[in-house]
Amino acid sequence: MKHETFELRPGRGPLLISMPHVGSLIPEDQHHRYVERALASEDTDWHLEQLYAPIAERLGAGLLIPRYSRYLIDLNRPPQDTPMYPGASNTELCPTRFFTGEPLYREGLAPDADEKQRRLETYWAPYHQALQGELQRLRQQHGQALLFEAHSIRSELPWLFDGQLPDLNLGTVEGQSCRAITREAMGVVLGAQSTFTQVTDGRFKGGYITRQYGRPQLGQQAVQLEMCYRCYMQERGLGEAGYQIDEARAAQVRPLLAMLLQAYLMANGFVSELGA
Repeated sequence: MKHETFELRPGRGPLLISMPHVGSLIPEDQHHRYVERALASEDTDWHLEQLYAPIAERLGAGLLIPRYSRYLIDLNRPPQDTPMYPGASNTELCPTRFFTGEPLYREGLAPDADEKQRRLETYWAPYHQALQGELQRLRQQHGQALLFEAHSIRSELPWLFDGQLPDLNLGTVEGQSCRAITREAMGVVLGAQSTFTQVTDGRFKGGYITRQYGRPQLGQQAVQLEMCYRCYMQERGLGEAGYQIDEARAAQVRPLLAMLLQAYLMANGFVSELGA
């Protein structure tokens, strides 16, 4: 299913991989609002479609991929724009700052209430309608829906968090968005390897999508993986764009991601052989 703002590629099984921050486009009629640096969409979750697509094909998972930048509207924030992490620096539904803290918009040109509502209706609502509809279809067809939220981020962003993030940050909203067996199985996969540092429910416990759609009591689970850029790219300096995937690093992390998703499936009674 191709929509002007996203693409939904249904899979063969119960797993859907959502990537709400991979879009990098900013409509031309909005360019005048932004500082020049913002037009490069540097805080995008770069190359995750390329990283996850081969895994999705092997596991029969679906993909949900937006086209537009989180700088336009953040698909992983609540429509009421309430903070996701009280007490910490947060980005808004329509972000006004880079992850480094500087303003995204030229003075006086940040979106007003009417523009925010337009963006909500034009970009945010269609994505969530597609997400909700696909999860319902998966529940009806397979008895369960397994949602995996794929994200990536810089290793160090002092405006958002202290120090350096672990490589792989699994979020389950402290176990509320998925079954205990799911959290345990995925944690075992992460803990069994030593190549990448990892944590479960650390700084990133799950954003709006994980919290909103993770309803294990209804046969609908959600988990989030926030992965550092360094796992599959050459990280550049703060404020620099032009990130390129590092195929050697990607080849190293991709099998672990596949094992993590396979564990998600198997913990819930779905057999999926990676070698098939």
